[in-house]
Amino acid sequence: MVSEYDYIFTSESVTEGHPDKVCDQISDAILDAILLQERTLEATGEGSVADARVACETMATEGQVFLAGEIRTSAYVDIDATVREVVQDIGYDDVNSGFHYRSIGISNSIHAQSADIARGVDESFEAQHADGSIDQYEALGAGDQGMMFGFASNQTSTLMPLPIFLAHRLSERLALVRKDGTLAYLRPDGKTQVSVRYSEGRPVGIDTVLISTQHADVPGVEAELKAQLIKHVIAPVMEAHELDWQGATVYVNPTGRFVAGGPAADTGLTGRKIIVDTYGGYARHGGGAFSGKDCTKVDRGAADAARWVAKNIVAAELAEQVEIQLAYGIGIAEPLSLMVNCFGTNAVEEGRIADAVQAVFDLRPAAIIRDLDLLRPIFRLTSNYGHFGRELPEFTWEQINRVGELQAQV
Repeated sequence: MVSEYDYIFTSESVTEGHPDKVCDQISDAILDAILLQERTLEATGEGSVADARVACETMATEGQVFLAGEIRTSAYVDIDATVREVVQDIGYDDVNSGFHYRSIGISNSIHAQSADIARGVDESFEAQHADGSIDQYEALGAGDQGMMFGFASNQTSTLMPLPIFLAHRLSERLALVRKDGTLAYLRPDGKTQVSVRYSEGRPVGIDTVLISTQHADVPGVEAELKAQLIKHVIAPVMEAHELDWQGATVYVNPTGRFVAGGPAADTGLTGRKIIVDTYGGYARHGGGAFSGKDCTKVDRGAADAARWVAKNIVAAELAEQVEIQLAYGIGIAEPLSLMVNCFGTNAVEEGRIADAVQAVFDLRPAAIIRDLDLLRPIFRLTSNYGHFGRELPEFTWEQINRVGELQAQV
């Protein structure tokens, strides 16, 4: 049992038009473009996707996008075209909005990766100090130091906490009804928030739903918006998941008006929505962002692996919920530590689960990249509506393909 008292837990999500998410998508689109071209070059012997290193940061404000970061690649990417394509796809195509895909200025300050950092990744600490030969998965060092957390809970079918799961589904639905014309007066920027009531550690009801969404400056929109969002966004999401929400308090645009939005109204930055990207605050976070980073950066690759491990533990019914912590040192292949915390919900001793994890999962960066196939250009897809808990073919870290091995080990 996780808890013996009642409480309310809240998580938020944001739409793809939120300023920070605009930046996440641009950074990940540049990463994807590099990976895609490197795969093509690799086929002709002119490049290597495994050798590409990407750390791309984006800032967006009124009329401007600024890019910085460190990249090593054999590919050529049309940065300006990539930025404009992302902004257009999101829906910033109103010439009066202050942020239009054709007219934005783009400043590019991307430069080469530091040779000192590259050295530790290309040739790990273990490789530099080995007396003899080592395998290829020992040779690649972690791209940075730090700790990463993974989490899973049987609160939902995707083994995610219910508040963040629902907040993301509402944000997805908000974008859908904008793009398909159901509510054509909506604009790209928006946020959702869901407060869930818990009793003895289990979700028992929806307490509050909050949606703030940008809209066109059309007479009468404010008066009808709440009823339309309840009908076309909130009700379909809640009913699809068979949740009783009729007693919930619903807020829509509490300020009364949300016309000015997007980067023209609020500056965006890559990596500023790390809690939205992960577990909505229900689990701890190591502090590292995902977007714009290739998966030699353990902020991203090891966070994927930690979610993969946690999800398989819960799917194997070794615990009802579990948090995994991994830690790495820059240039070192082997994780420095592994922690398993089941919050008292485990069916067997946590030490036995940790031993099983170490026997079943290879958590060196190169092995993570191999096992989760992380050299594919799929990362812009991850930058919206949750990096975890979306069971899409591209999201290999959501597979529950090690359940049998874990059960056999314990």
